[in-house]
Amino acid sequence: MSALEQKKKGSSESKTTESALSEKPWRKFPEFNLETMLKLKKELIDYDPDDLSKPLSRNILLIGQIGAGKSSFFNSVSSIFRGKITSKACTGSFEHSLTTVFRKYAITEHKSGETLKLRLCDTRGLEEDSSVDPQDIVYILDGNVPDRYQFNPTSAMTPDSLGFIQNPKLGDVIHCVAFVVDGSTVDVMSQKILKQIKALQTRIIKKSIPQVVFLTKIDKVCPKVDDDVKHVFYSEAIRNTVDKLAEVMGLPRGHILPIKNYENETDLDSDMDLLILKALKQTINFADDYIEEQLEKKNANDE
Repeated sequence: MSALEQKKKGSSESKTTESALSEKPWRKFPEFNLETMLKLKKELIDYDPDDLSKPLSRNILLIGQIGAGKSSFFNSVSSIFRGKITSKACTGSFEHSLTTVFRKYAITEHKSGETLKLRLCDTRGLEEDSSVDPQDIVYILDGNVPDRYQFNPTSAMTPDSLGFIQNPKLGDVIHCVAFVVDGSTVDVMSQKILKQIKALQTRIIKKSIPQVVFLTKIDKVCPKVDDDVKHVFYSEAIRNTVDKLAEVMGLPRGHILPIKNYENETDLDSDMDLLILKALKQTINFADDYIEEQLEKKNANDE
């Protein structure tokens, strides 16, 4: 066989693998339909933890490389609960991070006016040539950073910085970290970005804060998923990407949550909504575990 024929064969086999669907799903998942999505949406609206007399909002910190979809995830969640496509957080393809201010975004259900018991926290995106100061992230994790704090790339935050929260409460700290990763870049993730992620993970692990990964842009990973998002858990390409990312980040596969953010769409899609809501629910479950552990430690220390 000639080199050209081998190349064509390899390319053909690669495309076949990318679009292959298994007979059985590689992960159990609720049935994709409007009823299931609406039920899960209601569960999140009605979610009212009983950890304290005044339930804490779950703070979820989004961390990811620029362009991976951090701000798009917030916009997607906001869109689902507003019942229409919205764009409160700036998004787009830019060389440098669009997010320069630390934000704690609340989510409100449009019809009832109910504010969900969760906040999506957004900060600067990871860049190859401009690393995020790990100490800034530590201050965010510890609840020292107020909402709308403007980070200065040339001057790190200190306890003397304006607005620094000296004595944060449990409601101020981060309860779960969600790394946002572009699924189409898993195989080519730069060592610089990976090194930054690992450095942050070291600090997150020391604080016993749970981690998940929102695997975005799954439509670019598998053509079949691009055609129909319901194929996600039958897609061999998505499964392989989840396996690779779990190994790279040292996380259980069940913590890698495939989603598709709203980008090109102008109308809501219940199947996309279901993936996002399920990922959000799982993240909240992990946040619950963290808060429960912290309250147990506090009670033990008070005895």
